Amino acid sequence: MMFYISDGYIEELIHEDLQHMDLTTLSMGIEEVPGQITAFPKRGCLLAGVEEAARIFEKCGAEAEILIPSGTRAEGGESCLIVRGTAGRLHACYKLAQNVMEYSSGIATRTAAMLEAARAENPGIHVAVTRKHFPGAKALSLKAALAGGASLHRLGLSDSILAFDQHRVFTDDFTALIPRMAEAFPEKKIEAEADGPEEAMSYLRAGADMVQCERFAPEALSAFVKEAKSAFPKAVIAAAGGINADNAGEYAAAGVDILVTSWVYFGKPEDIKMKFSRI
Repeated sequence: MMFYISDGYIEELIHEDLQHMDLTTLSMGIEEVPGQITAFPKRGCLLAGVEEAARIFEKCGAEAEILIPSGTRAEGGESCLIVRGTAGRLHACYKLAQNVMEYSSGIATRTAAMLEAARAENPGIHVAVTRKHFPGAKALSLKAALAGGASLHRLGLSDSILAFDQHRVFTDDFTALIPRMAEAFPEKKIEAEADGPEEAMSYLRAGADMVQCERFAPEALSAFVKEAKSAFPKAVIAAAGGINADNAGEYAAAGVDILVTSWVYFGKPEDIKMKFSRI
């Protein structure tokens, strides 16, 4: 999977932890002793962040070999990355590389679990991740979610039009603005979040291409989808608000096109072991 993460971003992550030197290896006099790291998950999971971990090691002068790439399931104890270099180069960044793989693999594994639960009820559904990731972690979070099979709900404010109540509070009649919004940006779909079925239908009648149903009960959501798809067959309907792997199947069964979630970002990282050995 091609997903661009700049060298500058990788180097900033390294600098955040390394600054200038590792005082421990320097004080022990072991900087030039050759060694190897073998990385593997302690339990079966969907890997992510492997390429970024390899780049981190390489930026610090080590040689990295990827055995299992991101987006691939690995069993517990199965080696996914081997790194060779001096003790100084390995210790300079191994914890950072480990953190990147652990947090990324956690996101990817949760995403895959949610997608699997949703598609068991609705094979054509998409799980789309929001921009509610931890600040500064967008690139790693989005790549990890993609590795788990998600699509991207929004990259940021500049790539899509999505009107929330926080926007509508500044208008007298939001539905009257929908045709104007479509005229202003004819290549963009117009999407609006709705708090109830009647509100969502009013947006579709006004010309919205997509509605995001915020915290609809599954029963109400199912009834709305049937009504909306009957009147507007090309409308895209998304469900959002509190959706996770445990209830994804129930919401998917309602017939929506997309489950919008930030749940995958927040959870326990996977446990990636970094085994050191002296060469």
